[in-house]
Amino acid sequence: MNWGTTTLIALTAIIVIGIGAYISFYVGKKNKSNDSWVVGGRNLPLYVVAFTQYATAVGGGVLVAHVGIAYAWGFSVFWYELFVVIGLIIISLFAGWLRRRTFSTIPEVFTRLYGEHRLMLSLVALAVIVVPFGWLATQFIAFANLFNSVTGIGITPLIIIMAVVSVAFVLPGGLTSVAWSDFFFGVFMVIASIVVGFYAVNSAGGPATIIANLPDDLTVMPTGLTAAGGLTILLWLFSILPGTLTNQLYYQRIFAASSVKQARQGIYLSSALIFLSGIYALIIGLSVRSMTDQFGVDGREQAAGWFLAQLPVWLVAVYGAFLMATIVSTTGSALHSVVVNLVNDLRPAFVKKKDTTADLVKVSRWCTVAVSALAALLSIIFPTALNWLVATYAYSASMLAVPFLIGMVLANKWVVHVSVGYVSMIVGLGACAISHIAGTTVPYAVFGITGSLIAYFVMLAVRRPHPRATVEEGAQA
Repeated sequence: MNWGTTTLIALTAIIVIGIGAYISFYVGKKNKSNDSWVVGGRNLPLYVVAFTQYATAVGGGVLVAHVGIAYAWGFSVFWYELFVVIGLIIISLFAGWLRRRTFSTIPEVFTRLYGEHRLMLSLVALAVIVVPFGWLATQFIAFANLFNSVTGIGITPLIIIMAVVSVAFVLPGGLTSVAWSDFFFGVFMVIASIVVGFYAVNSAGGPATIIANLPDDLTVMPTGLTAAGGLTILLWLFSILPGTLTNQLYYQRIFAASSVKQARQGIYLSSALIFLSGIYALIIGLSVRSMTDQFGVDGREQAAGWFLAQLPVWLVAVYGAFLMATIVSTTGSALHSVVVNLVNDLRPAFVKKKDTTADLVKVSRWCTVAVSALAALLSIIFPTALNWLVATYAYSASMLAVPFLIGMVLANKWVVHVSVGYVSMIVGLGACAISHIAGTTVPYAVFGITGSLIAYFVMLAVRRPHPRATVEEGAQA
């Protein structure tokens, strides 16, 4: 273990994380209601909404997986960011409908679309949970892989450290604490990424040298955009885009915004920042590839760790704090989202006790500790970052994307029978699982979403929807 480097990283990280923790505890102390815990009190300002969306989306995936994608496939990395941004823009189209109905979670939206059904609520909650839980595990793994190469500390203790830190940022005030600390982390991340990016280019000899050292298929357009291959890009399309559209973390920021206008503006600003993270990943990935070509496609996730080990001592301190801030911002958001679904959606479906606000917050805090411990354990057992993310996106999107999005499109004028949602979800899950197990050439998310879509329209033909106005008039009578 390099004690000098480890100590320096620890000190700078403690300063940055300490500032974030202070913000988290300060706002958590002032906002103790369950509404503050779940949806940030529904009064977060624009700059907080924008930076918490950005900080949530940009975590270990960018620091490890995306840098690795850029290392192996160059400009193909931008497909990842593009699909996320397209998903966010589509979400913004529903922002008015969602914000005005004061939802707190995606399962609550399904209740509005298909009625109150305990089984459906449970299935939707579980499908929603797997994505942020996958994110949580991914961030733990990314943090451990990055700092293991520099400090020499083992993977397991590093995962445990990140799990403990993540819990500390959620416990004080739930989403209120997470969002405000994300704002600070997001600003720091933008500044640090610019500094590190300039250093990487300079270390590699400048743009001209980098381009000269790289294979033509990474730098010449349009081949640079397709270096990852059509099937890989198709997999990203059918996992990341639908996954973004069904990712509760993004919707919670809409629910927490102080107005519809600010919710939309926050998405636009965060989308620009997400593209900036893609530029960062491209710069680091290509700079590393220019300096060393020892990893190849299969070992691409080692590129970020190698780069970290090459930094001078002063920049290791900044970069170390940057890594911590980036990963903590995402783990906090993911952990909070899982807990909200467990406590606010799944628990009421099986526990009939009427809880007070204090009871709900207390249960949420205990659940936060338990979920973080479970994610850490699974991360230690299955330490493969990118596979976690892609698999959770694919299965969740196969179940939720079609009934969720089409349901919202129809919601204003039509009441859709619950069986339509059930069959669409079950067929989507089954098609995704069967194709995944079979090892199909076409990405398994394609089969899942396609199966769900076909099933939805078949069921619409069997159980025709009724005009909402007629149904509501009958209920009032």
